[in-house]
Amino acid sequence: MRILLLHDYGTLSGGAEVMVVNLRDALRKRGHQVLLFTSTAQPLPLPIAADETCFGTVSPLRRGLQACNPHAWFRLRQVLKSFQPDVVFVKMFLTQLSPLVLPLLREVPCALSVINYNLLCPLNTKTLPDGSPCHLPAGINCRSSGCMPWLGVARDAVQRRLTDLDVFDYIFANSSWVAERLREENVPVDGYVHLGVPQQDQRPPLGNRPTIAYAGRLVPKKGVDVLLSAMAMVHRQIPQARLLILGDGPERTRLEHLADKHGISQVVDFTGHLDCLSMEKILASAWVQAVPSLWEEPFGLVCVESMMRGTAVVASRSGGLTEQLTDGETGYLVPPGDTNSLAEALGRILADREHAEFLGQNGRQAAITQFTKEQYIDRVLEIFEMLKKD
Repeated sequence: MRILLLHDYGTLSGGAEVMVVNLRDALRKRGHQVLLFTSTAQPLPLPIAADETCFGTVSPLRRGLQACNPHAWFRLRQVLKSFQPDVVFVKMFLTQLSPLVLPLLREVPCALSVINYNLLCPLNTKTLPDGSPCHLPAGINCRSSGCMPWLGVARDAVQRRLTDLDVFDYIFANSSWVAERLREENVPVDGYVHLGVPQQDQRPPLGNRPTIAYAGRLVPKKGVDVLLSAMAMVHRQIPQARLLILGDGPERTRLEHLADKHGISQVVDFTGHLDCLSMEKILASAWVQAVPSLWEEPFGLVCVESMMRGTAVVASRSGGLTEQLTDGETGYLVPPGDTNSLAEALGRILADREHAEFLGQNGRQAAITQFTKEQYIDRVLEIFEMLKKD
Protein backbone atom coordinates (compact mmCIF):
# COMPACT_ATOMS: atom_id res chain seq x y z
CA MET A 1 0.00 0.00 0.00
CA ARG A 2 1.18 3.52 -0.79
CA ILE A 3 0.59 5.67 2.29
CA LEU A 4 1.16 9.41 2.65
CA LEU A 5 1.44 10.77 6.21
CA LEU A 6 0.79 14.48 6.86
CA HIS A 7 1.94 16.24 10.00
CA ASP A 8 2.81 19.82 10.93
CA TYR A 9 6.30 19.12 12.28
CA GLY A 10 9.13 16.86 11.15
CA THR A 11 11.51 17.27 14.09
CA LEU A 12 11.49 14.79 16.97
CA SER A 13 10.56 17.55 19.39
CA GLY A 14 7.42 16.08 20.92
CA GLY A 15 5.46 12.89 21.46
CA ALA A 16 3.28 13.40 18.37
CA GLU A 17 6.34 13.85 16.16
CA VAL A 18 8.05 10.75 17.55
CA MET A 19 4.86 8.78 17.00
CA VAL A 20 4.41 9.78 13.36
CA VAL A 21 8.05 9.07 12.47
CA ASN A 22 7.89 5.71 14.26
CA LEU A 23 4.66 4.93 12.42
CA ARG A 24 6.28 5.66 9.07
CA ASP A 25 9.28 3.44 9.85
CA ALA A 26 7.10 0.61 11.18
CA LEU A 27 4.83 0.66 8.13
CA ARG A 28 7.88 0.49 5.88
CA LYS A 29 9.11 -2.57 7.76
CA ARG A 30 5.77 -4.20 7.02
CA GLY A 31 6.37 -3.69 3.31
CA HIS A 32 4.35 -0.54 2.62
CA GLN A 33 5.59 2.45 0.64
CA VAL A 34 5.31 5.43 2.97
CA LEU A 35 6.19 9.12 2.73
CA LEU A 36 6.03 11.65 5.55
CA PHE A 37 5.13 15.21 4.51
CA THR A 38 5.72 18.01 7.06
CA SER A 39 6.69 21.66 7.28
CA THR A 40 10.27 22.80 7.86
CA ALA A 41 9.37 24.45 11.18
CA GLN A 42 11.71 23.51 14.04
CA PRO A 43 10.29 24.02 17.56
CA LEU A 44 13.68 22.77 18.79
CA PRO A 45 16.99 22.88 16.86
CA LEU A 46 16.72 19.26 15.72
CA PRO A 47 17.03 17.60 12.29
CA ILE A 48 13.90 17.21 10.17
CA ALA A 49 13.01 13.53 9.70
CA ALA A 50 10.39 14.05 6.98
CA ASP A 51 10.68 12.81 3.39
CA GLU A 52 8.91 15.78 1.79
CA THR A 53 8.56 19.28 3.21
CA CYS A 54 6.98 22.67 2.71
CA PHE A 55 7.79 26.02 4.27
CA GLY A 56 7.09 26.36 7.99
CA THR A 57 8.26 28.58 10.80
CA VAL A 58 8.04 29.11 14.55
CA SER A 59 8.42 32.89 14.11
CA PRO A 60 5.42 35.24 14.48
CA LEU A 61 4.74 34.54 10.79
CA ARG A 62 3.35 31.19 11.94
CA ARG A 63 0.11 32.91 12.95
CA GLY A 64 -0.60 33.64 9.30
CA LEU A 65 0.44 30.19 8.13
CA GLN A 66 -2.04 28.59 10.52
CA ALA A 67 -4.84 29.98 8.39
CA CYS A 68 -3.21 29.84 4.97
CA ASN A 69 0.09 28.27 3.90
CA PRO A 70 0.28 28.56 0.08
CA HIS A 71 3.58 26.69 -0.11
CA ALA A 72 2.06 23.73 1.74
CA TRP A 73 -0.72 23.62 -0.89
CA PHE A 74 1.78 23.86 -3.75
CA ARG A 75 4.18 21.21 -2.43
CA LEU A 76 1.46 18.77 -1.37
CA ARG A 77 -0.10 19.03 -4.81
CA GLN A 78 3.25 18.01 -6.29
CA VAL A 79 3.70 15.10 -3.88
CA LEU A 80 0.18 13.77 -4.45
CA LYS A 81 0.75 13.84 -8.21
CA SER A 82 4.12 12.09 -8.09
CA PHE A 83 3.50 9.61 -5.27
CA GLN A 84 -0.17 8.80 -6.00
CA PRO A 85 -0.98 7.37 -2.55
CA ASP A 86 -3.68 4.78 -1.92
CA VAL A 87 -4.41 6.40 1.45
CA VAL A 88 -3.56 9.71 3.12
CA PHE A 89 -3.26 9.79 6.91
CA VAL A 90 -3.36 13.23 8.54
CA LYS A 91 -2.08 13.78 12.07
CA MET A 92 -1.79 17.56 12.60
CA PHE A 93 -2.39 20.32 10.05
CA LEU A 94 -3.65 23.39 11.94
CA THR A 95 -0.38 24.87 13.22
CA GLN A 96 1.75 24.82 10.04
CA LEU A 97 0.23 23.12 6.97
CA SER A 98 -3.07 25.02 7.33
CA PRO A 99 -6.57 24.03 6.14
CA LEU A 100 -5.53 25.16 2.66
CA VAL A 101 -4.24 21.63 1.99
CA LEU A 102 -7.56 19.91 2.71
CA PRO A 103 -9.28 20.36 -0.69
CA LEU A 104 -6.36 18.52 -2.30
CA LEU A 105 -7.37 15.38 -0.38
CA ARG A 106 -10.87 15.02 -1.79
CA GLU A 107 -9.88 12.54 -4.51
CA VAL A 108 -8.01 10.09 -2.28
CA PRO A 109 -9.17 7.96 0.71
CA CYS A 110 -8.22 9.98 3.76
CA ALA A 111 -8.22 9.49 7.54
CA LEU A 112 -7.70 12.05 10.29
CA SER A 113 -6.23 11.13 13.66
CA VAL A 114 -7.19 13.72 16.28
CA ILE A 115 -4.49 13.74 18.96
CA ASN A 116 -5.17 17.07 20.65
CA TYR A 117 -7.73 19.87 21.03
CA ASN A 118 -6.73 21.99 18.02
CA LEU A 119 -10.03 21.39 16.27
CA LEU A 120 -11.84 22.80 19.29
CA CYS A 121 -9.47 25.34 20.81
CA PRO A 122 -7.06 27.78 19.10
CA LEU A 123 -4.74 27.49 22.11
CA ASN A 124 -4.95 23.67 22.05
CA THR A 125 -5.57 23.48 25.80
CA LYS A 126 -9.36 23.61 26.29
CA THR A 127 -8.48 25.34 29.56
CA LEU A 128 -9.64 28.72 30.85
CA PRO A 129 -7.21 31.29 32.31
CA ASP A 130 -8.13 30.21 35.85
CA GLY A 131 -7.03 26.65 35.04
CA SER A 132 -10.51 25.13 34.84
CA PRO A 133 -11.64 23.05 31.84
CA CYS A 134 -13.34 25.00 29.05
CA HIS A 135 -16.61 23.67 27.61
CA LEU A 136 -17.38 26.76 25.52
CA PRO A 137 -17.23 26.73 21.71
CA ALA A 138 -14.38 28.67 20.14
CA GLY A 139 -15.03 32.14 18.79
CA ILE A 140 -16.14 35.18 20.71
CA ASN A 141 -15.94 33.12 23.90
CA CYS A 142 -12.14 33.06 23.48
CA ARG A 143 -12.15 36.86 23.84
CA SER A 144 -14.74 37.16 26.60
CA SER A 145 -12.97 34.51 28.71
CA GLY A 146 -9.65 36.34 28.41
CA CYS A 147 -7.87 33.67 26.37
CA MET A 148 -7.22 35.64 23.17
CA PRO A 149 -7.28 39.19 21.78
CA TRP A 150 -9.69 40.14 19.01
CA LEU A 151 -6.99 39.70 16.35
CA GLY A 152 -6.44 36.10 17.44
CA VAL A 153 -10.17 35.45 17.44
CA ALA A 154 -10.44 36.82 13.89
CA ARG A 155 -7.51 34.72 12.68
CA ASP A 156 -9.02 31.60 14.27
CA ALA A 157 -12.38 32.35 12.64
CA VAL A 158 -10.72 32.39 9.20
CA GLN A 159 -8.95 29.12 9.93
CA ARG A 160 -12.13 27.41 11.07
CA ARG A 161 -14.10 28.65 8.06
CA LEU A 162 -11.47 27.06 5.79
CA THR A 163 -11.37 23.77 7.73
CA ASP A 164 -13.59 21.35 5.82
CA LEU A 165 -13.69 18.04 7.69
CA ASP A 166 -15.91 16.51 5.01
CA VAL A 167 -12.77 15.63 3.05
CA PHE A 168 -12.02 12.93 5.62
CA ASP A 169 -13.54 9.50 5.16
CA TYR A 170 -12.74 8.43 8.71
CA ILE A 171 -11.97 10.48 11.83
CA PHE A 172 -10.71 8.90 15.03
CA ALA A 173 -9.36 10.21 18.32
CA ASN A 174 -6.49 8.90 20.42
CA SER A 175 -8.69 8.32 23.48
CA SER A 176 -12.31 7.92 24.44
CA TRP A 177 -11.91 11.19 26.34
CA VAL A 178 -10.97 13.19 23.24
CA ALA A 179 -13.69 11.49 21.18
CA GLU A 180 -16.34 12.62 23.65
CA ARG A 181 -14.93 16.16 23.82
CA LEU A 182 -15.13 16.36 20.02
CA ARG A 183 -18.69 15.07 19.94
CA GLU A 184 -19.69 17.66 22.55
CA GLU A 185 -18.92 20.31 19.92
CA ASN A 186 -20.43 18.43 16.97
CA VAL A 187 -17.20 17.20 15.39
CA PRO A 188 -17.98 13.91 13.59
CA VAL A 189 -15.87 11.17 15.17
CA ASP A 190 -16.01 7.54 14.05
CA GLY A 191 -14.15 6.11 17.06
CA TYR A 192 -10.85 6.11 18.90
CA VAL A 193 -7.61 4.16 18.80
CA HIS A 194 -5.28 4.25 21.80
CA LEU A 195 -1.69 5.05 20.97
CA GLY A 196 0.97 2.41 21.54
CA VAL A 197 4.66 2.28 22.37
CA PRO A 198 7.39 -0.20 21.37
CA GLN A 199 7.65 -3.22 23.62
CA GLN A 200 11.01 -3.10 25.37
CA ASP A 201 13.03 -4.85 28.02
CA GLN A 202 12.06 -4.20 31.59
CA ARG A 203 14.22 -1.74 33.48
CA PRO A 204 16.79 -3.10 36.00
CA PRO A 205 15.83 -3.56 39.67
CA LEU A 206 15.42 -0.28 41.52
CA GLY A 207 18.56 1.34 42.87
CA ASN A 208 19.22 2.44 46.43
CA ARG A 209 18.25 6.09 46.03
CA PRO A 210 14.49 6.85 45.81
CA THR A 211 14.07 8.77 42.56
CA ILE A 212 11.20 10.65 40.93
CA ALA A 213 11.38 11.44 37.22
CA TYR A 214 9.51 13.85 34.99
CA ALA A 215 9.85 13.79 31.19
CA GLY A 216 8.27 16.37 28.93
CA ARG A 217 8.22 19.97 27.81
CA LEU A 218 8.65 22.65 30.44
CA VAL A 219 5.49 24.63 29.81
CA PRO A 220 2.84 25.82 32.30
CA LYS A 221 0.15 23.26 31.42
CA LYS A 222 2.46 20.36 32.37
CA GLY A 223 2.37 21.28 36.07
CA VAL A 224 6.08 21.00 36.82
CA ASP A 225 5.77 23.86 39.32
CA VAL A 226 3.26 21.74 41.26
CA LEU A 227 5.70 18.84 41.12
CA LEU A 228 8.50 20.99 42.58
CA SER A 229 6.23 22.09 45.44
CA ALA A 230 5.35 18.45 46.08
CA MET A 231 9.03 17.53 45.96
CA ALA A 232 9.74 20.05 48.73
CA MET A 233 7.24 18.19 50.93
CA VAL A 234 8.65 14.77 49.96
CA HIS A 235 12.19 15.95 50.67
CA ARG A 236 11.28 16.80 54.25
CA GLN A 237 10.04 13.24 54.80
CA ILE A 238 12.60 11.40 52.65
CA PRO A 239 15.79 13.54 52.55
CA GLN A 240 17.62 11.09 50.26
CA ALA A 241 14.96 11.38 47.52
CA ARG A 242 15.86 13.16 44.28
CA LEU A 243 13.94 14.53 41.32
CA LEU A 244 15.06 14.28 37.68
CA ILE A 245 13.45 16.72 35.24
CA LEU A 246 14.07 15.66 31.64
CA GLY A 247 13.14 18.11 28.91
CA ASP A 248 13.33 21.77 28.07
CA GLY A 249 11.06 24.69 27.33
CA PRO A 250 10.26 28.32 28.08
CA GLU A 251 9.55 27.61 31.77
CA ARG A 252 12.98 26.17 32.57
CA THR A 253 14.57 29.27 34.10
CA ARG A 254 11.53 30.01 36.24
CA LEU A 255 11.37 26.39 37.42
CA GLU A 256 15.06 26.37 38.32
CA HIS A 257 14.51 29.48 40.42
CA LEU A 258 11.46 27.84 42.02
CA ALA A 259 13.51 24.78 43.01
CA ASP A 260 16.04 27.13 44.61
CA LYS A 261 13.25 29.00 46.39
CA HIS A 262 11.94 25.73 47.84
CA GLY A 263 15.47 24.86 49.01
CA ILE A 264 15.62 21.66 46.96
CA SER A 265 17.95 22.64 44.11
CA GLN A 266 20.59 20.23 45.48
CA VAL A 267 18.24 17.25 44.92
CA VAL A 268 16.67 18.37 41.63
CA ASP A 269 18.50 17.82 38.32
CA PHE A 270 17.41 19.62 35.14
CA THR A 271 18.88 17.62 32.25
CA GLY A 272 17.58 19.66 29.31
CA HIS A 273 16.54 18.01 26.05
CA LEU A 274 17.98 14.49 25.58
CA ASP A 275 17.98 12.00 22.73
CA CYS A 276 15.83 8.91 23.21
CA LEU A 277 18.66 6.57 24.24
CA SER A 278 20.06 8.95 26.84
CA MET A 279 16.59 9.61 28.20
CA GLU A 280 15.75 5.92 28.53
CA LYS A 281 19.00 5.27 30.38
CA ILE A 282 18.21 7.97 32.94
CA LEU A 283 14.53 7.08 33.32
CA ALA A 284 15.43 3.45 34.03
CA SER A 285 16.70 4.55 37.46
CA ALA A 286 13.40 6.13 38.54
CA TRP A 287 11.25 4.57 41.23
CA VAL A 288 8.25 6.55 40.03
CA GLN A 289 7.46 8.83 37.11
CA ALA A 290 5.29 11.88 37.68
CA VAL A 291 2.79 13.21 35.12
CA PRO A 292 1.40 16.25 37.00
CA SER A 293 -0.43 17.85 34.08
CA LEU A 294 -2.76 20.73 34.87
CA TRP A 295 -4.64 20.44 31.60
CA GLU A 296 -6.66 17.46 30.41
CA GLU A 297 -4.03 15.43 28.55
CA PRO A 298 -5.63 14.08 25.37
CA PHE A 299 -3.76 10.80 25.91
CA GLY A 300 -0.44 11.23 27.72
CA LEU A 301 2.04 9.02 25.88
CA VAL A 302 4.72 9.48 28.55
CA CYS A 303 2.51 7.56 31.00
CA VAL A 304 2.32 4.48 28.77
CA GLU A 305 6.06 4.68 28.08
CA SER A 306 6.71 4.60 31.81
CA MET A 307 4.36 1.65 32.29
CA MET A 308 6.09 -0.28 29.51
CA ARG A 309 9.40 0.38 31.24
CA GLY A 310 8.01 -1.16 34.43
CA THR A 311 8.01 2.09 36.42
CA ALA A 312 5.22 3.17 38.75
CA VAL A 313 3.34 6.32 37.73
CA VAL A 314 1.61 9.11 39.61
CA ALA A 315 -0.54 11.14 37.21
CA SER A 316 -3.31 13.71 37.21
CA ARG A 317 -6.82 12.31 37.34
CA SER A 318 -8.00 13.90 34.11
CA GLY A 319 -8.20 13.41 30.37
CA GLY A 320 -6.81 10.35 28.63
CA LEU A 321 -4.56 9.55 31.58
CA THR A 322 -7.57 8.00 33.32
CA GLU A 323 -7.81 5.42 30.52
CA GLN A 324 -4.28 4.15 31.16
CA LEU A 325 -3.73 3.98 34.91
CA THR A 326 -5.69 1.89 37.39
CA ASP A 327 -5.52 3.75 40.69
CA GLY A 328 -3.71 1.72 43.35
CA GLU A 329 -2.77 -1.07 40.94
CA THR A 330 -0.49 0.41 38.30
CA GLY A 331 0.10 3.76 40.01
CA TYR A 332 -1.92 6.59 41.51
CA LEU A 333 -4.25 9.20 40.07
CA VAL A 334 -4.41 12.52 41.93
CA PRO A 335 -6.45 15.72 41.40
CA PRO A 336 -4.68 18.12 38.99
CA GLY A 337 -2.86 20.90 40.81
CA ASP A 338 -3.25 19.28 44.24
CA THR A 339 0.24 19.54 45.74
CA ASN A 340 -0.63 17.63 48.93
CA SER A 341 -2.16 14.66 47.10
CA LEU A 342 0.75 14.52 44.66
CA ALA A 343 3.31 14.62 47.47
CA GLU A 344 1.44 11.94 49.43
CA ALA A 345 1.27 9.55 46.45
CA LEU A 346 4.93 10.08 45.53
CA GLY A 347 6.03 9.65 49.15
CA ARG A 348 4.04 6.44 49.50
CA ILE A 349 5.94 4.92 46.60
CA LEU A 350 9.39 6.24 47.56
CA ALA A 351 9.01 4.94 51.11
CA ASP A 352 8.39 1.35 50.01
CA ARG A 353 10.63 -0.24 47.38
CA GLU A 354 8.50 -3.40 47.18
CA HIS A 355 5.38 -1.34 46.57
CA ALA A 356 7.16 0.61 43.83
CA GLU A 357 8.17 -2.65 42.15
CA PHE A 358 4.63 -4.02 42.52
CA LEU A 359 3.05 -1.02 40.83
CA GLY A 360 5.69 -1.04 38.11
CA GLN A 361 5.17 -4.73 37.32
CA ASN A 362 1.41 -4.30 37.12
CA GLY A 363 1.83 -1.29 34.86
CA ARG A 364 4.14 -3.18 32.53
CA GLN A 365 1.68 -6.03 32.15
CA ALA A 366 -1.11 -3.57 31.39
CA ALA A 367 1.05 -1.81 28.77
CA ILE A 368 1.97 -5.10 27.07
CA THR A 369 -1.67 -6.16 27.01
CA GLN A 370 -3.24 -2.90 25.87
CA PHE A 371 -0.76 -0.30 24.62
CA THR A 372 1.87 -1.75 22.28
CA LYS A 373 2.97 -0.11 19.05
CA GLU A 374 2.09 -3.26 17.11
CA GLN A 375 -1.50 -3.17 18.36
CA TYR A 376 -1.79 0.47 17.32
CA ILE A 377 -0.37 -0.19 13.85
CA ASP A 378 -2.66 -3.20 13.36
CA ARG A 379 -5.71 -1.08 14.08
CA VAL A 380 -4.55 1.80 11.86
CA LEU A 381 -3.89 -0.60 8.98
CA GLU A 382 -7.39 -2.01 9.41
CA ILE A 383 -8.73 1.49 8.90
CA PHE A 384 -6.52 2.01 5.84
CA GLU A 385 -7.67 -1.26 4.28
CA MET A 386 -11.29 -0.33 4.91
CA LEU A 387 -10.82 3.05 3.25
CA LYS A 388 -8.98 1.56 0.30
CA LYS A 389 -11.79 -0.94 -0.37
CA ASP A 390 -14.46 1.74 -0.13
